[in-house]
Amino acid sequence: MSPRPRSLAHDRSQSRPVARPRPGPDDLRRTFEAVPPRTSDGDEPFADSWWGRAWVAALESLSMDEGRLSRGRTYADSGKVAAITVTPGRVVAYVHGSRPRPYRAELRLRPLADADWETFLDAVAARPGHLAALLGKEMPHSLVDTATEAGVALLPAAGDLDPGCSCPDHGWPCKHVAALCYQMARLLDTDPFVLLLLRGRGERELLEDLGRRNAAHSARERPSASATPSVSAREALADRYLPLLPAPLPPLPHPGQPPSYPGLPGARDPLALDHLATEAAVRAHTLLVSGLDPLAGLSPWQDAVRLAASRPTAGLTATTRALYRELAYATGRTPTDLARAVAAWRQGGAEGLAVLETPWDPPAGPFDRARPALAAADFPRFHPWRNHLTHPGGTLQLRFGHDGRWYGYESEPGEDDWWPRATPDTDPVGALMELSGG
Repeated sequence: MSPRPRSLAHDRSQSRPVARPRPGPDDLRRTFEAVPPRTSDGDEPFADSWWGRAWVAALESLSMDEGRLSRGRTYADSGKVAAITVTPGRVVAYVHGSRPRPYRAELRLRPLADADWETFLDAVAARPGHLAALLGKEMPHSLVDTATEAGVALLPAAGDLDPGCSCPDHGWPCKHVAALCYQMARLLDTDPFVLLLLRGRGERELLEDLGRRNAAHSARERPSASATPSVSAREALADRYLPLLPAPLPPLPHPGQPPSYPGLPGARDPLALDHLATEAAVRAHTLLVSGLDPLAGLSPWQDAVRLAASRPTAGLTATTRALYRELAYATGRTPTDLARAVAAWRQGGAEGLAVLETPWDPPAGPFDRARPALAAADFPRFHPWRNHLTHPGGTLQLRFGHDGRWYGYESEPGEDDWWPRATPDTDPVGALMELSGG
């Protein structure tokens, strides 16, 4: 079987169609599944590649009737073209029109003569870049230009396409053939081997022939064995003196500055990139000088929170907001999640972040003594849950950390939206006093 043609897709929009070939009986017949209707606004081109656009130009040169061509584009966009079958010299598909029974539309294109194929294949084999382009489903201008100079026309020109349809419309072409031709442009866009099949040769046959020609070409250009220098095994394995490597250069006293990042449409924020690059340079310099990475144990999320927390605390500037968006996107969180985590990091570092995100069950001891201590200080009776103590009014909360400190949290009345506040303290009464402003 020949290699399965690549799916047809548009790079800039997921609304572009996708066509998958049905298995054919041999290398000279390929059938592509019907393309679903496009979900875009319809103003996207039917072909992005230059060779796909050349196919569309050949179609539009057949007719001066823009109305039929416009209806053909609408039919193609609406998914009215059924499965497309490509064989040497012919493209056939059923196109649904205004009647219940679809019409049989076809396009004919003269296959290349054997002499033309010899010229074309020699041109491809002589240039490794041409073969690599075809394998990558590309058809470079230089390949077509080389073939054209040798008198071989791969792409159809004005008048080369011969349309036919079973409908009663005698337009040249009718809207059904126009719809088929527009869909063919999409197939050609991602697989130039469809055009080569239409010109008479299948993909498997072409690749095998090109492989043989390319190997023969390489052999002719390879220097003879007598011109190749040789070394005896004894000489190759003999001991040799290798000089010592030079001493490494001393590290710079300070990290280097990152380059200036331009502000481009659709690109990452340049100031946020500058901050991330500067942070990476400082970390690399520390590792080079000390051999230690103090941040090696942090998870990507913890490192993102640390990076965001290193920004100035006096309001969110445009640069800080851009950095928050970048870090939140990279870690799969929201900017609000990141802002809350930053508040916890500034409150207690990695332990503060753990207190925010990971409830736990403290052993008997300080946690059990906290409620009597708060009651003795004339605070109301707090509600316990795991390592949390919550004020009955629902606006203040203390959380006990693994480091033995109490972390203050605050929420709006009636909301379960807790944010870290105040400095942690080993004394629950002191932590609550600072949290409540007492």
